Amino acid sequence: MGMTMTQKILAAHAGLETVQAGQLIEADLDLVLANDITGPVAIHEVEKLNKKTVFDKDKIALVPDHFAPNKDIKSAEHCKCVREYAKEHNITNYFEVGQMGIEHALLPEKGLIVAGETCIGADSHTCTYGALGAFSTGVGSTDMGCGMITGQAWFKVPSAIKVVLTGKPSKWVSGKDVILHLIGMIGVDGALYKSLEFTGDGVAELSMDDRFSIANMAIEAGAKNGIFPVDEKTIAYMEEHSKKKYTVYEADEDAVYDEEYTIDLSKLEPTVAFPHLPENTKTVNEAGEVKIDQVVIGSCTNGRIEDLRIAAEILKGRKVCDGIRTIIIPATQDIYMQAMEEGLLKIFIEAGAIVSTPTCGPCLGGYMGILASGERAVSTTNRNFVGRMGHVDSEVYLASPAVAAASAVTGKISQPSELGM
Repeated sequence: MGMTMTQKILAAHAGLETVQAGQLIEADLDLVLANDITGPVAIHEVEKLNKKTVFDKDKIALVPDHFAPNKDIKSAEHCKCVREYAKEHNITNYFEVGQMGIEHALLPEKGLIVAGETCIGADSHTCTYGALGAFSTGVGSTDMGCGMITGQAWFKVPSAIKVVLTGKPSKWVSGKDVILHLIGMIGVDGALYKSLEFTGDGVAELSMDDRFSIANMAIEAGAKNGIFPVDEKTIAYMEEHSKKKYTVYEADEDAVYDEEYTIDLSKLEPTVAFPHLPENTKTVNEAGEVKIDQVVIGSCTNGRIEDLRIAAEILKGRKVCDGIRTIIIPATQDIYMQAMEEGLLKIFIEAGAIVSTPTCGPCLGGYMGILASGERAVSTTNRNFVGRMGHVDSEVYLASPAVAAASAVTGKISQPSELGM
């Protein structure tokens, strides 16, 4: 019986020739990640054990990004805990304010994860790195803490769903529309504890930023991980950002999949997830008249340079609708700098938007854009659960940067074609 990409990576890291779905294995880890919310929980648990130090100071990443720069005393104490632990154990990849960014954009940018590797993170969107052909998945803080001191983790080998992408997307359709469409098809538990494995000639038509966005939201379909094949674009990205050696794994021709779905990218339209689940999708044409109060363009899903360029193309020479709060959040310092050098920040500010330092901030209802009762936001973030971005009576509509930017101009859910673009 053949193996999927994910199964091959897990087999190699467990020292086994083959694995099969449902099998319990213990696998070596190439990277262990935590942030300022989940890190302190793991650290406090690890400190109860006899293990005096981490398994490898170069294979742990600690990124204060959720409530950093500190929004209050409690968040300051959390960041202090992570900072002191990193210093005590001489952890190489600790990113302080000024160097940090949103973790799932920062780690690939810094070259800390490459194809064929394994990564666990105490954050559910750790599955982002599957865009590089790595196995990466979110775990609880206790599992993450154990990974920090042992360099290993237990896994149940996931079965898989094959997603065949064909065709070429139209100009204003991005990776965000692809993953929202898929989640709308299969539901938020449609891939529960399975590997979403993307393939097909359409993959070549997607940029790396598109792939990061898609892999990032695999968890929103319940998936254990999402993963893409390694092609020329992947290799070019890794060679630009990393000095690490990578390993390319390919699924066997006789690999077993529980289901198979085909998505023709050329037929996709700009898509929005209505409250209060990512599966509650409609095309913008189906959305009707939905007036909004706020737009957020950023997050680990859509805060990369390509996302900002798309938003700037739409906002250039236009003004944000009166009364619409528009918040732009570059995902890392490097992206912030690049956006500044390209003149994107000037476009945003002249349009009436504000530009924030890199932070998760409003995505999880943290800060920098909390919603009041009855308010609605179009956001490029990844979740729209009840109360996700603030008051339980607020509403979040998930969308691409193109839809978010167009909506900022019109004051209602819109797409660029409504602006004559």
